[in-house]
Amino acid sequence: MTTRVLHQLTASQIVAAISGGKTTAEAVARACLDHIAAREPQVEAWQFLDPDLVLKQARALDASGKVGPLQGVPVGIKDIIDTADMPTEYGTPIHKGHRPRIDAAVVALTRRAGGIIMGKTVTTEFANRHPGKTHHPMDHARTPGGSSSGSAAAVGDSMVPLAVGTQTTGSTIRPAAYCGCVGYRPTWGDIRCHGVMEASGSVDTVGLIARSVEDIALYRDVLIGMIPQPLAPKPIDPPRIGFCRTPFWSQCEPSTQQSLEALAATLAKADAKVTEVTLPDAFNQIEDAHRWVTSFEFARNRTWEINHHYEKISETLRNNRLKDGLACSFEKYRESRAFLARLRRMMHDVFRDIDVLLVPAASGEAPVGLNATGNASHCLIGTSTHVPCMTLPLFKGPNGLPVGAQLMAARNNDRLLFEVARWVFGSAA
Repeated sequence: MTTRVLHQLTASQIVAAISGGKTTAEAVARACLDHIAAREPQVEAWQFLDPDLVLKQARALDASGKVGPLQGVPVGIKDIIDTADMPTEYGTPIHKGHRPRIDAAVVALTRRAGGIIMGKTVTTEFANRHPGKTHHPMDHARTPGGSSSGSAAAVGDSMVPLAVGTQTTGSTIRPAAYCGCVGYRPTWGDIRCHGVMEASGSVDTVGLIARSVEDIALYRDVLIGMIPQPLAPKPIDPPRIGFCRTPFWSQCEPSTQQSLEALAATLAKADAKVTEVTLPDAFNQIEDAHRWVTSFEFARNRTWEINHHYEKISETLRNNRLKDGLACSFEKYRESRAFLARLRRMMHDVFRDIDVLLVPAASGEAPVGLNATGNASHCLIGTSTHVPCMTLPLFKGPNGLPVGAQLMAARNNDRLLFEVARWVFGSAA
């Protein structure tokens, strides 16, 4: 197996190759490092990367004889997630060189499963609006999305097969959609956020980015502390899919609308039960409620930085999220939080007769320019209602760049989401 092939393998393929004696963790790590060395000057996905540390981990794993479900799989970690042996700088000069004492829960679980922590991937400032240095891997003039910019670009460019991000609005689903990856936001609360910088605890989740649905399912099991279980070969029954033109449908590019409509028709021909779903009118106010809840919490979480280093915070952040959060009264925050709780109850009813919702993951292809990260509105519904979401790289836009289709399932139905997503992938091919 050549090094050219190794860096292109999925996580599941790497585990099978190492356990079958066809390669080693060190060989996989070297292949990924070689590819990163060739591509990083253009993509700039990494905030911290120490090849010697990577190879030290891989050699120790090979020598240990231990076998784990992520055996030798290189993983990128978003730079708001603590790592004991690497800096965690939160996308800001305020915390340059910061060294956490211990690993975040997701990092510790990854290591225990045999994963190799490749390095820290670029994040936007405090996982918010102000972009980092990363470029889109397929068109360097475009944004890779945010805030998990480096994680999505690294997977999309085959630098690593797995990366960890986070999501407070659209920070995993949107960049994964832009960069042609499979992106997953779990049911809120399932994957623990210990050691992850909090943006807005009411909605924050860890997010996973990969190149296959199977890899997402494998990694989720690792991060919730389960022995990984293979996905069922196919859904027991033809899936029930609700095609939804959300309140943000008009913000989609015409080509994205047409692609989603064509996908719904294709899935119906493949024996899925496809119905049109209209969300209750209350969902028209979800954007304002999410804005006030997340801004209020974010501003309180950043009090130390505001008090001591306000001048080092970007104008982008000061004039948007922080401005909103500091102006928001506790009464407005509590009212908005209660409104989102009502929407979660409504969302439960939406799934009474369907397995998944089919909705846009993003407006279209990644926009040109590096001073913003694109429209995140299409992720508001899933994030705010705490349901599991997944984007699949099923379309190409007018410029030949990836466009994702997003599936959502009811809370705690993550496994069903994976099984239907894999069926959709196969049926849409």
